[in-house]
Amino acid sequence: MSNAEEKNALITGGAKGIGRAVALDLARRGWNVAVCYRTSAAEAAAVVDAAKALGVKALALQCDVSDAQAAGAMVERVEKEWGRIDALINGAGPYHRVDLLKESIEGWLSMFDNNLHPIFYLSRAVLPGMTARRWGRIVSFSMANADQMIAQPNLTAHYIAKMGVLVLTRTLARVAAPHGVTVNAISPGFIDTGSAPENELASMAKRIPAGYVGSVDDAVAAVRFLLSEEARYVNGTNIHLSGGWGI
Repeated sequence: MSNAEEKNALITGGAKGIGRAVALDLARRGWNVAVCYRTSAAEAAAVVDAAKALGVKALALQCDVSDAQAAGAMVERVEKEWGRIDALINGAGPYHRVDLLKESIEGWLSMFDNNLHPIFYLSRAVLPGMTARRWGRIVSFSMANADQMIAQPNLTAHYIAKMGVLVLTRTLARVAAPHGVTVNAISPGFIDTGSAPENELASMAKRIPAGYVGSVDDAVAAVRFLLSEEARYVNGTNIHLSGGWGI
């Protein structure tokens, strides 16, 4: 693959779970991958090693993307090292369960600082280059049923932040579409990322119309489509990845 044909992706939350699977899938298809992590240094290094073994360039970047300056500096570093960023995958999305009336101010703010604000920080940093080249892809993760605006007593701030991701996705798409850039969201339901016990997964499956829990491969396939030329006219959409749960 020549430099002209190479594509570069920046993936937040790329050390584990869905982000890791996306990074390795892109590497297998010839993309260079920059994996952003906050604390999972060993896991990020393993992803980078695996990507390089596939013959592509790879970077592990420690960054707190809730810090606007740090997020911007990370984008600048990748653009300086590789020349451009063709795809931004916003995969970082921590959450905690707590009763709304027992939530702390710090906990409340952290859900927005880590789930919603980084998408704005990173998107505004990558979009100038994408629009100048008239090609780019931004994919963010919300959650199944975030578009239903239902009560969430134990996930309130996280849920509101994920609702915000959908509004921000649509708005960025509206702004970026005239410049050849697509901005879309994927909303997973129950996905087996390898961290949940088997009995918990079996319990989840009973709540899913499809009858089974999704895999990271399902998420990878959705990202792969949105980054492709086949999805050039798909913009501002939200793909439910839930087997029918949450709709």
